[in-house]
Amino acid sequence: MDDRIDEDESDKELAGLTSLPPHRKAHSYSQQLRGASTHKRHQRVRKHSLDDSRISSNIESSFYESDSDDDIFSRSSSRNHGGGEEEYNEGNDATQYQPLQEFIGSGGGTGVFKAPFRASVHPGRPPCLELRPHPLRETQVGKFLRNIACTETQLWAGQEGGVRVWEIQNSYEPGSGLGGKVRRGDEDAAPFFESADTSPTLCLAVDNGNRLVWSGHKDGKIRSWKMDQRFATPFKEGLSWQAHRGPVLSIAISSFGDLWSGSEGGVLKIWPWESVEKSLSLSPEERHMAALLVERSFVDLRSQVTVNGVCSISSQDVKSLLSDHIKGRIWCAGPLSFSLWDARTKELLKVFNIEGQVENRVDMSSVQQQDQAVEDEMKVKFVSNSKKEKSQTSFLQRSRNAIMGAADAVRRVATKGAGAFVDDTKRTEALVQTGDGMIWSGCTNGLLVQWDGTGTRLQDFNRHPCAIQCFCTFGTRLYVGYVSGIIQVLDLEGNLIAAWVAHNGPVIKLAVGCDYVFSLATHGGLRGWIIASPGPVDNMIRAELAAKELIYTRRHNVRILIGTWNVGQGRASQDSLSSWLGSIASDVGIVVVGLQEVEMGAGFLAMSAAKETVGLEGSAMGQWWLDTIGKALEEGKAFERMGSRQLAGLLVSLWVRKNLRTHVGDIDAGAVPCGFGRAIGNKGGVGLRIRVYDRIMCFVNCHLAAHLEAVNRRNADFDHIYRNMVFTRSSNLLNTAAAGVSTAVHVLRGTNATGGSSEEPKPDLSEADMVVFFGDFNYRLFGISYDEARDFVSQRCFDWLREKDQLRAEMKAGKVFQGMREALIKFPPTYKFERHQPGLGGYDSGEKKRIPAWCDRIIYRDTRAGPASECNLDCPVVSSILQYDACMDVTDSDHKPVRCKFNVKISHVDRSIRRKEFGVLMTSNEKIRSVLEDLCYVPEATVSPNSLVIQNLDTSFLLITNRSTKDKAIYKITCQGQSIVKNDGQAADYSPRGGFGFPRWLEVTPAAGVIKPEQNVEVSVRHEDVHPLEESANGVPQTWWNEDTRDKEVILVVHVQGSSSVRTSCQQIHVRHCMAAKPARLDSKSNSAKRNQIS
Repeated sequence: MDDRIDEDESDKELAGLTSLPPHRKAHSYSQQLRGASTHKRHQRVRKHSLDDSRISSNIESSFYESDSDDDIFSRSSSRNHGGGEEEYNEGNDATQYQPLQEFIGSGGGTGVFKAPFRASVHPGRPPCLELRPHPLRETQVGKFLRNIACTETQLWAGQEGGVRVWEIQNSYEPGSGLGGKVRRGDEDAAPFFESADTSPTLCLAVDNGNRLVWSGHKDGKIRSWKMDQRFATPFKEGLSWQAHRGPVLSIAISSFGDLWSGSEGGVLKIWPWESVEKSLSLSPEERHMAALLVERSFVDLRSQVTVNGVCSISSQDVKSLLSDHIKGRIWCAGPLSFSLWDARTKELLKVFNIEGQVENRVDMSSVQQQDQAVEDEMKVKFVSNSKKEKSQTSFLQRSRNAIMGAADAVRRVATKGAGAFVDDTKRTEALVQTGDGMIWSGCTNGLLVQWDGTGTRLQDFNRHPCAIQCFCTFGTRLYVGYVSGIIQVLDLEGNLIAAWVAHNGPVIKLAVGCDYVFSLATHGGLRGWIIASPGPVDNMIRAELAAKELIYTRRHNVRILIGTWNVGQGRASQDSLSSWLGSIASDVGIVVVGLQEVEMGAGFLAMSAAKETVGLEGSAMGQWWLDTIGKALEEGKAFERMGSRQLAGLLVSLWVRKNLRTHVGDIDAGAVPCGFGRAIGNKGGVGLRIRVYDRIMCFVNCHLAAHLEAVNRRNADFDHIYRNMVFTRSSNLLNTAAAGVSTAVHVLRGTNATGGSSEEPKPDLSEADMVVFFGDFNYRLFGISYDEARDFVSQRCFDWLREKDQLRAEMKAGKVFQGMREALIKFPPTYKFERHQPGLGGYDSGEKKRIPAWCDRIIYRDTRAGPASECNLDCPVVSSILQYDACMDVTDSDHKPVRCKFNVKISHVDRSIRRKEFGVLMTSNEKIRSVLEDLCYVPEATVSPNSLVIQNLDTSFLLITNRSTKDKAIYKITCQGQSIVKNDGQAADYSPRGGFGFPRWLEVTPAAGVIKPEQNVEVSVRHEDVHPLEESANGVPQTWWNEDTRDKEVILVVHVQGSSSVRTSCQQIHVRHCMAAKPARLDSKSNSAKRNQIS
């Protein structure tokens, strides 16, 4: 506060100046430019006013000794913070401009008007591995990441043009872009490799058994990618085939190694492992044959459960497929319903809606019997080959089918089975299974629903009001990703353990592996969260990273030109625009222009309101202004227009200098009407939001309520705009692109992660590093007559007139523009003038004689919370005003255009360097490594026996015992491979099935679970008879007795880990099936149906 100027001390100096009114402090308009005498001024002020020599030198000197009693700072200077790299983009000539004095409004330190918190390392969330920093949206066209999946050592990501893979062991390396070649958007990403171009990747599935990653694509193909190949960019796909006519929306690998895929319209297909295995064994030259072999082997589940045109499962798109390895089932989730399948027999077990209500599906076997009986009866009664009788039969059959279809539709509506009238906010978005066998689903209203393995709804929770987008699970923890960017950590009972804001956009995918939980945001940013987080290690890493702040801090200077003009439904000459903008744009990097009253009239306003309701905007007149201003700025040569937004007569547009374009992006737009019941855009605000060097800047063009007495209405208009401005993609934003989740979701950041509201909800503008409001605010001069105002304007007594400014008084009282700043006004009032009348004599002299006023203003806020002006990562955006004036020589409107030139200092993090420092800490810091060693703890567990011999339909048991006294043991049983026993009693080489799945003749239950300390669990290992059509070898169906005549052996592996450990212990169990005698064949379908009955 050392720079504060207190006007109270100036009263004594002005006491003797009896020739002037009280508090009147005249000052020359030209005084502000004395420090900029080298700059050519285009506004000719002297021809409109008295000569400067007529102003008292005593008054002039007293102005600099003191000013008002408000928060005014003599300079907005910035001192360079020691260390780090200093970069300047433009405006390096510090002698050309000196920062202007500023007036600061009250009330900016609390609530939504408080500057956002910033720090070198965010204290509100765990430190993370920033694998891929948030790229600018405009750089991601055709390359948006849609999903992720983890292997033991890699992170795979599906994108719009294929897949990419990161080797986690190299993830701490500095960014080198794609194969060492830097590509825009991935400059700071950890080194990765990318596949050849394919159709957009919609889903991924990891097959550790065969070291493959399966991907489903928009063109309906399923592709395989080898994990262990020597990667180079671009790498090629392996086996691929046309799986669906529509996009492949989800993939799952069953407990028996089969590949399940879902598409649009509820289409479900199974790709048997036997045919996939045969195709994988073929050489690359036989790729076409391999694809045909798989394509012809599919099982269409939807057709199996469709009888006479009536289908037992929903026709809605498949949202998610989940393999239940504990019970050997497959869950298929649509937006409003679920279907549960037996993974071995491929039978439909249950169909139920999101409320847990069972759907009354058609009994297929009885319908088939009825069909057969009807056909037999018709053959007996109507033995005829005539066309008439055939047509009668066909007609009867069609009528019956139609009646059954109508009845089924009525049944579904009555039972809400199809979910046609279910609340759309309960749509299922994600599905996951936890280690204890429970299934969790997440809804668009934030509801978490817990199910048991039979599809019975157990309980639900609502931990956060925003939509759930994704899940992942590790140990005894459940991770939930929300559209608000928040990640929550829950225990197996649904209790909240921790939560933090992981991204500034929706979290669309989560994946766990390589000691991290990885999160993918809709903007393409990828972060890895340590499994131990949140915990003691977070504070240790945070402190160490903060101590290295100077190493990864980067600074830049950007000059921004803001222009505002109420054009009064007119047009401007090219000379006027050049005088206003073009003449001073040579050293700026960003130009933002706001216009008011571009077009008015009741018809236009009504049409504009109607267009807004359907997402349309803009007008021919608005486009004319954009084109004309673009010419003044040499658009295409020096500047590039990034976007604009029009709301009725309000128009805001933004241009960026081409050499700065690579650092500016993520442009969004917003509009808030304030006229006629907050519905019409004759008054209101339009805004643009951009990201500059990783810092968010918002520019809002406003037109507030008119008339002298409407001060409170103007205050209310500002408050309404500030709190309700929501930035989304606009049709007038250039380089538009979209991916994953709509950015139109209005996220209230103030809402805490537990679902309650800990503080006032934060609007979008509160989260910006810099906010600039400009436009026709319509605040007038009060307590002064028209003639007095004209007199003081002619004498350039702007300091005294400022005391009569409504906006200044309201800001001082903290009623509007709370905590925001404005340079001291030293130019004449800009309203109201007669058109095409030059000079100050052009003020309104008609019948109304409107009092001159500073209606047109430019006000801003940066990240400074007080008088401190040091630019660093704690206060990353520090602005100063170099020029603030009006173009008094422009006469095309009843308002004068106003402009303001900012010098903005920006500090940001070099994400690549910080990631490298993070890696040094994780690999070399002994204290941190010792804490992370706790993650390697695996509770002692024993498995007995270590070998089993079973015969046909026999059942044996494994006993898994947790010897630990303090930690739970999470176990999972997989099949390492199967072999046929030779005549000498030895097993041949073992070959794994997909996803380490079990052979169909073997049932292991439960194949996974949680064992409490000093407890045990009994696992049944049973031989199952197999339906002949479901048994195949080399992709060709075989008869059941051929397979049964051979003895087989499998190796089961019991994996055990702790509740939060990243290491596992493994024990092998040999299971041999011996053929004692050929059994009498049983109806396996009926037997399995009995065992799979849902209670």
